Amino acid sequence: MTQYANIPEKGQKGKLPKIFVLDTNIILHDYRAIRHFQENDIVVPVAVLEELDKFKKGNDALSFNARGFMREIDRLSDRRMFGKEGIPIGPHLGNLKVELYHPFPDELKNCFQDDTQDHRILATAMWVKKEHPGRFVALVTKDINLRMKAKAVGMEAQDYLTDRIDESKVEYTRNEVNIISDLPQEKVQSLAYGQGGLDYRDVSREEPKPNQLYKFRWEKGENSYCTCARYNAASRRIVLVKERRAYGISPRNDEQKFALDACLNPDIRLVSLTGGAGTGKTLIALAAALEQEKDYDQIILSRPTVILGNQEIGFLPGDQKSKMGPFIQPLMDNLNVIRGCFKEGSRQADRIDAMINDEKLLISPLAYIRGRSLGKVYFIVDEAQNLTPHEVKTIITRAGEGTKMVFTGDIFQIDQPYLDMYSNGLTHLGEKMSGQALFAHINLKKGERSELSEIASRLL
Repeated sequence: MTQYANIPEKGQKGKLPKIFVLDTNIILHDYRAIRHFQENDIVVPVAVLEELDKFKKGNDALSFNARGFMREIDRLSDRRMFGKEGIPIGPHLGNLKVELYHPFPDELKNCFQDDTQDHRILATAMWVKKEHPGRFVALVTKDINLRMKAKAVGMEAQDYLTDRIDESKVEYTRNEVNIISDLPQEKVQSLAYGQGGLDYRDVSREEPKPNQLYKFRWEKGENSYCTCARYNAASRRIVLVKERRAYGISPRNDEQKFALDACLNPDIRLVSLTGGAGTGKTLIALAAALEQEKDYDQIILSRPTVILGNQEIGFLPGDQKSKMGPFIQPLMDNLNVIRGCFKEGSRQADRIDAMINDEKLLISPLAYIRGRSLGKVYFIVDEAQNLTPHEVKTIITRAGEGTKMVFTGDIFQIDQPYLDMYSNGLTHLGEKMSGQALFAHINLKKGERSELSEIASRLL
């Protein structure tokens, strides 16, 4: 069930609706946020509208959300929006009110000297609280510092929880492989030798979710073995995950084996790969794409362009090519690793060069993909932990017939200032799509870049 911060259940009697004052970053995160507070009232300070005005031009996600919200309030707007009660947002929802500036209260003046937009938003929230002494009033912001300032002056402040994933579910997606050590040896050997797989009832009473992963540990003589498998919902059997190669790349551990199997499986149209630096997420996805290039019209590698203070690449000097360089280089590094598996002038190396020249293999920032319809494309989104849930949804809904999408990232390395491991788009994708037959999630745990990289990722 969707989470809301301290919001009563619909229809709860005897209590006045709560009032939530929204900060700018809530709208830039989710432009439909005003529809996610049930029957409670929403106040948008005019300072928020002024800040949104700075974001309305551009082709990035922030601009998209700013424009989306402007259209939303334009559709609703009349004089009542600036009146005492506001204007109804919709059926079974509260009212929306735009609140103009009010003088700073003394307790705010005494604590914070600077006249900033954050302080004006906080002043508005404090004025609303004073005007409605019998109602619960809270400032909703993803800015931790602003929440701390609000609490320092006695103002209730909360994070936006609508698309935040429960901590226990995030932990489960990091440890989603079932390890079985007590199955009779003859059954495991039947699976290991590719003899039709196992009936899932040999392992559990309840039917597993589609593409549930397994490691079966067994012994033969003095030797120990581990057999990797997954649950095939179509056949309702646990089937062997075979050792496979893709364009010169072989998996080095069990998690990479699972990842490559999912990326090569034509029945799995959506894959999420999480893991730390050097675990091979992007390399596995790219190798699988190249191995299947005849099945797709185009292979696209993309990543969000998060830089200084969350500004997009238009902020940087130079032409498009020079701006793109720092962002596409990590993707080029992975491509060069694969190309290095083959001799110069070999058929495979020449094929990679030809695909780049013909733009069958395209490396591009996500900002330049927006608005495209992606039909029969193998689409890899790297660093997806820096996307909001809405951005991930927007990308996936662009998928046409024959398209496969792979999202990769590390939920512990997030560069977006208002996202964390529980609210980013990659985490949201893994939790919401779990249980769908066309989706697979694998968390890669072991770094394979180098011993130094593995130790640094684990200890520093």
